[in-house]
Amino acid sequence: MLLHVDFLPLRDAEPDAAASAEYDAWLQRIESALEDPDVDRERFCFEILRDIYFPQYAGQALDEVPAAVRLPLLALDPRNITLEPEQYAEIDVEKYGRVKPLLWLWQMFDKSILGQNVHLGVRFRRILARHIFKRCGKNFKCFHFAEFSFGYNMEVGDDIVVHRHVLLDDRGGIELGDRVSIADYANIYSHTHSIVDQRDVSNAKTVLEEDVRITYHATVLAGVCVGRNAMVGAAAVATRDVRPFHVNVGVPAKSVRVKPSAPPEASGTTTVDSLRHSS
Repeated sequence: MLLHVDFLPLRDAEPDAAASAEYDAWLQRIESALEDPDVDRERFCFEILRDIYFPQYAGQALDEVPAAVRLPLLALDPRNITLEPEQYAEIDVEKYGRVKPLLWLWQMFDKSILGQNVHLGVRFRRILARHIFKRCGKNFKCFHFAEFSFGYNMEVGDDIVVHRHVLLDDRGGIELGDRVSIADYANIYSHTHSIVDQRDVSNAKTVLEEDVRITYHATVLAGVCVGRNAMVGAAAVATRDVRPFHVNVGVPAKSVRVKPSAPPEASGTTTVDSLRHSS
């Protein structure tokens, strides 16, 4: 029996040429600044956000602006806000200090009118990712409202796609292999709490190998390895390793089938470790 497949490639959606030129110039300014080791990232990120939200007050001192906007202007500055990961005991203060302004810029950009622009937003986040992640491969594609914990514990391969409202909790480290796709509202964790005392936290690196798909609203728990070409189905919770080429669904997630494209050794009880480096 032949399997009929209709491929639906993505269309090229381009804005007006004049707008595109403005976007290009803005992105080049951001990239050039972040490449400068001497740039004050906190001040730079504040100025970008101020120009997005309150461009009419660019260049003015705080005591020169109306009282009603002083508080939001202060809150746009990463020096004046705290984020949840700053409370975590295992934080590397120096590393986080370097990426915090960029994480704040990422979050607040997404909440702005610019953040809903896919053409601009994907390229903007790609620039920031290269300066936040431990490693970031080519063609990283991330849509709006993705969130990270530390950010600096992310290892990301080539051609990764992260869709809307994804949580990437990299406290214990997250590694994404080439061509991983993570669908809307998925959660990938790398820390867990003891059932006896929630203050007892364990970190464990979570790995999604090459060509893995994590589908809508699915969850992968800390320390799990999802083997290459495997899939975690919609709303499933992967509590243990997922074998390569297997499709796991349910709570807790269990294998329900093997992909037709799988090599012969992918069926049965073959372990993740024995398949991980097979051709």
